[in-house]
Amino acid sequence: MAGDRNNKMILGAFLQAANCSNYVGSWRHPASEPNFLTAGFYQTIARTLERGKLHFAFIDDRLAMPGRYGDDVDEAIRHGVRVVKLDLTPVTMAMTMATQHLGVGVTYSTSYYAPFHIARLFATMDHFTGGRVGWNVVTSLNDSEAQNFGLESHLDHDGRYDQADETMEIVTGLWDSWDDDALKADKASGVFADPDMVHRLDYQGEFLNSRGPLTVPRSPQGHPVIMQAGQSARGKAFGSRWAEVVFALFRTIERGREIRTELRDRATANGRDPESIKIVTAAYVIVGETETIAQEKLALIESLADPVDKVTLLSELLNFDFSRPSLDQVMTDDDLDQISGSRGLAENIIEGGDRYPTFGEFIENSARGTVHELPKFVGTPRQIADDMEEWFTGEACDGFMVAATHIPGSYEDFVRLVVPELQRRGLAQTEYNGGTLRDHLGLARPPSAGGP
Repeated sequence: MAGDRNNKMILGAFLQAANCSNYVGSWRHPASEPNFLTAGFYQTIARTLERGKLHFAFIDDRLAMPGRYGDDVDEAIRHGVRVVKLDLTPVTMAMTMATQHLGVGVTYSTSYYAPFHIARLFATMDHFTGGRVGWNVVTSLNDSEAQNFGLESHLDHDGRYDQADETMEIVTGLWDSWDDDALKADKASGVFADPDMVHRLDYQGEFLNSRGPLTVPRSPQGHPVIMQAGQSARGKAFGSRWAEVVFALFRTIERGREIRTELRDRATANGRDPESIKIVTAAYVIVGETETIAQEKLALIESLADPVDKVTLLSELLNFDFSRPSLDQVMTDDDLDQISGSRGLAENIIEGGDRYPTFGEFIENSARGTVHELPKFVGTPRQIADDMEEWFTGEACDGFMVAATHIPGSYEDFVRLVVPELQRRGLAQTEYNGGTLRDHLGLARPPSAGGP
């Protein structure tokens, strides 16, 4: 039962600083607000999430418009396929300044930002927010992103993770370059900081070097919470070494339990406490006061998808131009080898079949750009709570990230209708624990080099 778990169900909100939610058709919904270019838009969402005592907002990101399909962005622009992507630093600060407890997980790429920059930015934000920031570590996905940063193409899949390992070694080393009590600011003695408690890093790797020390004293959480999503074999190896919150996608309790067990076992093999890694999954929650109302909402939401959404987003995510092959052409090992974006997603789409699909079947099975891409909980508050409880108590996951079908209404519906039912069952927190995101999630604060 839920009472046997160390924590309540982790609840987050899956969103984008964009013209739409993770569901592209959301911007077409009659109830979606159009003011996504204002700070107030994100602050309204943040206040709603905090009212529901959600642990964090998780902001996905890309560093380019979806332009892999046909090597063109015109259709993406015309149809609003995630073409607006705001810088997440001011978005994060706006959301945290409007709240007191809510955490914010921010996506930042190890492929296109220098480790020193990442370390300084996140340490600063952690200070300014009182310890409420997480870093969603990504290696980025496609050549369009590379070209925006002056490169011709993206690194290969495993090479990106090799570089990311070095980035993590540098960033965490820089965060630890100040001991917790190194800063003195003692006016009487004239000692600002103890030089014996501030350390050079002198890191030299295959891809990256960094001297250090960091120019920001150690932050409230020691390390901002490390988040990660990657379901390929290499992604799981990376996540089990570094991540504290892993975002994993699956459609059944059995598959979720397999992934959660594998990641916890891998963490143990890396010398970590398995309780130090939390597995969350994403789902659309479509709730109505009656089942009929919920089904009517779902029908409207399904009608908003446009065929261009699917192929545009799938090409972006897999770094593969799906305009080139015939839809009747059967995929091969060579085709799969050409996918250098999210290999884990590609493998999941193919998994379970007795043969490779045609490209048309692959595109259709992906459900990309539709509300069917993620698991859906549809119904009354009681029905949705039943489903979430079954996944949670069945140890498929440690919690959920709620994806929005329209903004901000999806989050408002969830907080108003579903959260009270989860709280009544003892599954969701009714108050925040402590002041930092680590406190909320029950994660230990990493000790500094000089001790606790």
